Amino acid sequence: MFWVTQSMRKLPPLKSLQAFEAAARWLSFSKAADELHVTPAAISQQIKQLEAFLGEPLFHRMTRSVTLTDAAKTVLPLMTEGFDNLAEAVDRLKVEEKSGLLTVSTVPTFAIKWLVHHLTDFSDKYPDIDVRLDASLDIRDFTQDGIDVSIRLGIGDYPSLYVGKVFDEEVGPVCSPKLLEGPDALTCLEDLKQHRLLHVDWGSLTNQSPDWKMWAQAAGVDDLPVERGPRFTVENMAIEAAINGEGVALVSHSAVVEDLKARRLVRPFDLTVHSDFAYWLVCPHSHLRKAKVSAFCNWLMAKVHQSPV
Repeated sequence: MFWVTQSMRKLPPLKSLQAFEAAARWLSFSKAADELHVTPAAISQQIKQLEAFLGEPLFHRMTRSVTLTDAAKTVLPLMTEGFDNLAEAVDRLKVEEKSGLLTVSTVPTFAIKWLVHHLTDFSDKYPDIDVRLDASLDIRDFTQDGIDVSIRLGIGDYPSLYVGKVFDEEVGPVCSPKLLEGPDALTCLEDLKQHRLLHVDWGSLTNQSPDWKMWAQAAGVDDLPVERGPRFTVENMAIEAAINGEGVALVSHSAVVEDLKARRLVRPFDLTVHSDFAYWLVCPHSHLRKAKVSAFCNWLMAKVHQSPV
């Protein structure tokens, strides 16, 4: 059974209401036509359709002028107020699309080690958009968790969603500058055997991410104790351990760009290995129609292009 609810309003076409309101306000079909960028004949036709819908006239038509009927005089203020309210609502929607809170979900390391270093630039360019960072290893639900856009680390397999590659990843060893000094200084590949190896445990993604065994094979280092050493489920923890001089970490390049610039970390060896992982912009296709989401995506891609990791 089909129930008619109060919200289902039986209204005439919006164009006919708009034509009446403009013509009644100006008391002129030609001036209403100029305002609405149509012809006077079109205004006349729209008003005739409205009068037919209502079953009564709205104008007294004379040779060179028109006047309002009593019924039209009564409803004109309400009609004008209605269009003013509608215009205000549309303006508010436009502002909401271009401003307000933008929730970005991303893995913690990318948020801490890259994104937060560049967010000031985004805020300067889009002062009406406030970014909320949701840093988590979990894959968030866009609807239930209120996520506008996500930056994910993986192989790019996100069915039914928009997916855009931000950048690829390279993985290599880093350590504190302190490890390059003293009697046990790390000066050659063989010296790695005397230092603690720090591992990032990627969980279910491990088979697709380079590890110390893969790196040692690429470097031609035999007998490196690649199974020994502490493991961290968050890459940033391994990085902090390396900064503190607790060992040599095998981590992604993008995660240590700022630490390398600040000399908190150094690369003892130049060799890096390519990861099947990459960073991806991910969101429902419908979210791209939001001005604030589109602004963030375009900004991020441009920023990566200007400041490659």
